[in-house]
Amino acid sequence: MAERISDAEHAVMEVLWDESPLTAQDVAERIPPGRDWSANTVKTLLGRLLAKNTIAFVLDGRRYLYRPLVAREDYVASESRKMMDRLFGGRLTPLVAHLAERDALTAQDISEIEALLKGLKA
Repeated sequence: MAERISDAEHAVMEVLWDESPLTAQDVAERIPPGRDWSANTVKTLLGRLLAKNTIAFVLDGRRYLYRPLVAREDYVASESRKMMDRLFGGRLTPLVAHLAERDALTAQDISEIEALLKGLKA
């Protein structure tokens, strides 16, 4: 994915990743209530995502049905890599150290990381 998506666009993508294809009205109805967006706001965001080739649509009679072109997993991987590159020189160890120093890791997080590392070593 070349062009970054905004936080607002990401909210629309989350809806489409959960269920698609959807009409603009369907998307608007599924946006978390705290956003308080109109259908026109959602249509604007869908237009931006179309321009970025992040979503596509098919015509169903007079309705546009939108679907993601980018998988959630691919987006998360790309954004995670960009964050690590930008903030930690592309290295994972300083990121984990930063989280550990800030007490941002729970005991469960640590157990999961340990299990992941054991699996990688095996």
